[in-house]
Amino acid sequence: MEATRLYAQVTGVVLLLLGIVGLFAGGRLFGILNIELAEDIIHLLAAAVALYAGFGERVSIGPARAYARIFGAIYLLLGILGFIVPNLFGLLGDRGYTIYDNIVHLALGAIGLFVGFAAGSRGTTRV
Repeated sequence: MEATRLYAQVTGVVLLLLGIVGLFAGGRLFGILNIELAEDIIHLLAAAVALYAGFGERVSIGPARAYARIFGAIYLLLGILGFIVPNLFGLLGDRGYTIYDNIVHLALGAIGLFVGFAAGSRGTTRV
């Protein structure tokens, strides 16, 4: 299986679960990860994109590669911003991101960019 497609599939499922759990739980997940309504909605939207990229397009690797590159950059930016502006300019209320949120975003970003660009033009990077 291509690494880019696997990345999209795994992040899609995890984001879907985080979005659903966040809508019902609120506050912090496991006491360490921030869960806010705005973030839950973003998780659900990102999950839809990821699930389409990972499962929907079986002929072309293009959507999975684009997802890994674009969302990898977004996650990396969120990880960096989380250290500088933990509440993301008020979007996350008073709680803001924890160091654990930032580490998860940095890891997702780095992995996404790696698999998104390592696949090359033919999308042959396999796991």
